[in-house]
Amino acid sequence: MNAETTELTPNTPLVWLMALACGLSVGGLYYAQPLLDLLSRTLDVSSTAAASIVTVTQLGYAAGLVLLVPLGDFFNRRRLVPLLCLGSTLSLAAAAFAPGFGGFIVASILIGVTATAAQILVPMAAHLAAPNARGAVVGRVMSGLLIGILLARAFSGLIADIAGWRAVFGFAAVVMLGQAAVLHRVLPNTASTAGALRYGQVLRSVGALLVEEPQLRQRIVYGSLGFAAFTIMWTTLPFLLAPAPYHYSETTIGLFSLLGAAGALGASLAGNLHDRGHGRIATAGFMLIALTSFALMGLLPHQLTALVVGILLMDLGVQGVQILNQSTIYTLRPEARSRITTAYMGCFFLGGAAGSLIAGVAFEVAGWRGTMAVAGLLEAVALGFWCLEPRQVIAREGTG
Repeated sequence: MNAETTELTPNTPLVWLMALACGLSVGGLYYAQPLLDLLSRTLDVSSTAAASIVTVTQLGYAAGLVLLVPLGDFFNRRRLVPLLCLGSTLSLAAAAFAPGFGGFIVASILIGVTATAAQILVPMAAHLAAPNARGAVVGRVMSGLLIGILLARAFSGLIADIAGWRAVFGFAAVVMLGQAAVLHRVLPNTASTAGALRYGQVLRSVGALLVEEPQLRQRIVYGSLGFAAFTIMWTTLPFLLAPAPYHYSETTIGLFSLLGAAGALGASLAGNLHDRGHGRIATAGFMLIALTSFALMGLLPHQLTALVVGILLMDLGVQGVQILNQSTIYTLRPEARSRITTAYMGCFFLGGAAGSLIAGVAFEVAGWRGTMAVAGLLEAVALGFWCLEPRQVIAREGTG
């Protein structure tokens, strides 16, 4: 299939397939989260050590974003994406057969690195899309990524309850092997778009963007702090729900992720607000929603209704800010969107990794209430940075 003759529209079967592939690829980052209490017991490690599984997975993803995603501008993506899917297959299989905690940690790092196939598929979809349908095509592929994040935890908990945690990673490895074969057959060829730039020059230019674009730096702060708080909640939630008074199974804990459907609603609302010129004030509004959620969950941890409402609000707030961040940064340098993605998403997942590291320590030291206080503090700091936004940034975003 020739990329030069391919013009995708939202209803093209290939777009649906790429959306599914994004969801399956990024799902590897989240399979362990609802299993942390189970992994802590079966691998005989503390809750802090178990929480580090999430940390190293996200550090691996951040490394892949920085080192591998730019390769999409150099190599034929039809070959690169299936290779990463094969890497995911091997990494997930290594996790399934890990003899102990150390082996599982190494496998988790590699799962994170290879999950970046999703971030190569998204700009590939934009490159292949018909000019008048580019936004709709990218939106559909991104929706697959979001659904993958939502369903991965539920899938993980369900399979673990039926067949154990090793079956989660074994089954996922088989799926990724099939995905690699399918994508190799159906993805079109793509030529290099990097021009005369060398790989090292592209990586250095990512750093230059961070120096030259204050809006990008500001949005990185919002996204990283918000995602750190988000990760703190999801990392420690199994430790709250597994023991008394809830005594929930891995399946039930995983199903809590379905509450993240509020994030999809927030994404739609946030995008509309940005298009109408209200992006800046909407950012603060979504931050306040997230801050309220952490306060509610921290004050009433044993009230199921409060917990459910809190998770709904948190996902709405954090996802809303994320969509506003992306809508804003992609207006900065149209010719450098891949590098902007690398800069923003790399820092974003470093924030998530820091959050999961903080989570285990905070939960052991201060319990659930203390952990929610830390998450709320991070969101409050993000809101403080919004209040101190430089004038040149406000001017570029409009009065909102």
